[in-house]
Amino acid sequence: MAENLVHITKENFEEEVKNSEVPVILDFWAGWCAPCMMLGPIFEALAPSYSGKIKFAKVNTEEVQEIAQQFAIQGIPSLIVMNKGVEADRFVGAMPEPILKQKIDEVLEKLSE
Repeated sequence: MAENLVHITKENFEEEVKNSEVPVILDFWAGWCAPCMMLGPIFEALAPSYSGKIKFAKVNTEEVQEIAQQFAIQGIPSLIVMNKGVEADRFVGAMPEPILKQKIDEVLEKLSE
């Protein structure tokens, strides 16, 4: 697994997301979801370039349904940015790398204000 990329489980959610020192972007996905399969490699490729700024985390909605329900995930892929345990932003749907990068940069800028 790439540096700065974690897979979320019920067991590590508290530590990796709620108690994270840096903001966390959660990618809610499933193996049967074609748009998720398109977004996944883009999401994972961006992770190393944001090391120390934002943590990238994958949430398989089939394996950890409780967390998907907690965030009221209606459609996937859904990306949720968490900061200090609170939702800071949400993006739904697959998008090309430049758009995702721009959205992440905008959220980080907003959080640093």
